[in-house]
Amino acid sequence: MKTHSLRLATLALLCGPFLAAQSADDTGLKQVIIFGRHGVRTPVLPNAALDAFSALPFPVFPNVPSGPPLGVSVLTPNGGTDETLLGGYFRLWLTKEGMLTGNDSADAAFVYFRANGTPLITDTARAFWAGFLPAATVNVNFQAPPAIDALFNPVGAGVAVLDQQMAVAAVMGRLGDNPQALASAYAPELALTRSILFDYPVNVTPVPAAPAGKIDATASPITVGIGDPTLPVKIGGLTDVIAAIDPFVMEYADGLPAADVGWGQLNAASVNQTFRLYNLLLDLEYRTPYLAGVQSSNLASHIVRSLVQAATGKAMTGALGTPSSKVIALIASNTNLAGLAGLFHLDWLLPGYEADVAAPSGAMVFELRQSQSTGEYIVRASYVAQTLDQLRNQTALTLDAPPASAPVFIPGCSVRNATFDCPLAEFVSLAKRVIDPLSADRTD
Repeated sequence: MKTHSLRLATLALLCGPFLAAQSADDTGLKQVIIFGRHGVRTPVLPNAALDAFSALPFPVFPNVPSGPPLGVSVLTPNGGTDETLLGGYFRLWLTKEGMLTGNDSADAAFVYFRANGTPLITDTARAFWAGFLPAATVNVNFQAPPAIDALFNPVGAGVAVLDQQMAVAAVMGRLGDNPQALASAYAPELALTRSILFDYPVNVTPVPAAPAGKIDATASPITVGIGDPTLPVKIGGLTDVIAAIDPFVMEYADGLPAADVGWGQLNAASVNQTFRLYNLLLDLEYRTPYLAGVQSSNLASHIVRSLVQAATGKAMTGALGTPSSKVIALIASNTNLAGLAGLFHLDWLLPGYEADVAAPSGAMVFELRQSQSTGEYIVRASYVAQTLDQLRNQTALTLDAPPASAPVFIPGCSVRNATFDCPLAEFVSLAKRVIDPLSADRTD
């Protein structure tokens, strides 16, 4: 059996006593890992399927190829523009931090870029690169389908094994063995969703709620069952609701006319209220501890090893890039972000979003920094995302007008300072506790 040792003895040479109450930040950035979600996309289901859940036809996203399978779950032109704007912001920030020089071709040699292999995500990666290093040749590492990248899908790649019965039990245990209780707990969100889909006041529910020939997804029994190759567990009832509301946030973020955002019934605040249901599903499927351990240990192992490699300057099995890599950019989906957050118990809150929302184009950022006075290495985590209105308006981003961001506390590691810094040795120790070694593919 392989073991999961990150050589703490080596790190002890790098890490001195950490002062939680430093009066000034004397750290310099040594490496940054940007782990982002894909940009604004079209719905995951074709309109022909979505229309079964609503009284009126769903709007069509402009300038997107239509017809199956084109037009389904693809990066929109506006989504690509927003992603490029975000890449441009990271370029400005990392230039200020001394990580980029402005010579794109030279800087590209110190950047490792990897994306999950679906067109939505590889297109997002290219759009980000266009803002990040616009004069350099795009070099995005990805595995084209049907190949499966174990970094992002270890179960599908055969690196991790999901016990389906355990997965169901783990979710049911969080719900008191009564998933239908969610219908009461989230009654306001379900009522709002129903009123939007069928175009009547939120405090009025006709009987039946759905017009003839339509499906009231909000009335479906909520159950937890064994998943399929694309889902760790199947949350019956919620799955159809999420399919029906998934377009709302994308309609708003993509800049569709107000009359087409929930058929004119939604603004940014109410979009977020419906999104609580989407976040609930992600939480159950990916942040549940057992599921996070199986699905995200491999990714976490690669991330931690990459930070250690950069700190030691020595190649490490399982690390991404090389010891000289200054920037590691990974693009995947909100499911990957939710799983990694669940593994480390990370939470965040940005203005205009519900708690722990992995927004379109948003990114979890891990900074490896070194104290200039003590030589100690620390890890600093944050979550960065454009607000819904920045996405909708394709707002230019600068250091003076940045995207929204929030420092992220790492439980069991962060100290009591404003940026919740985490000594690298403590981060490695934490990783050893939370990572399931049987679900990680690069161990020594």
